[in-house]
Amino acid sequence: TNDGVSIAKEIVLEDPYEKIGAELVKEVAKKTDDVAGDGTTTATVLAQALVKEGLRNVAAGANPLALKRGIEKAVEKITETLLKSAKDVETKEQIAATAAISAGDQTIGDLIAEAMDKVGNEGVITVEESNTFGLQLELKGMRFDK
Repeated sequence: TNDGVSIAKEIVLEDPYEKIGAELVKEVAKKTDDVAGDGTTTATVLAQALVKEGLRNVAAGANPLALKRGIEKAVEKITETLLKSAKDVETKEQIAATAAISAGDQTIGDLIAEAMDKVGNEGVITVEESNTFGLQLELKGMRFDK
């Protein structure tokens, strides 16, 4: 797998300082997975770069608290910029295209779009492994119209 969380879980280091850094990166990957469900590899690479450059700057004499404040300001600005440029995914076709990119498979993207169409934006979709071959959409539950 190329999933950042799966790869991070496999990292085992003997050096106590390296171990602390690895645990930090594992936590970043896990939190990203919990919150977003994707982007763990990107989050892991960004965390590694921040730690590496942060340590380099502190070693060169930078104030660690000033560095932390600078990172927090940058995060605020980046978040603001990303939210401004974000576009809602509304149509079934947009959902299928987005899901296909995430899954790396158009058929799975189409099936996810179909499931979203059935359960709505606030509905819950559960993906389970099956002993049968192929993909299948199964609907269970109730629906209450407001």
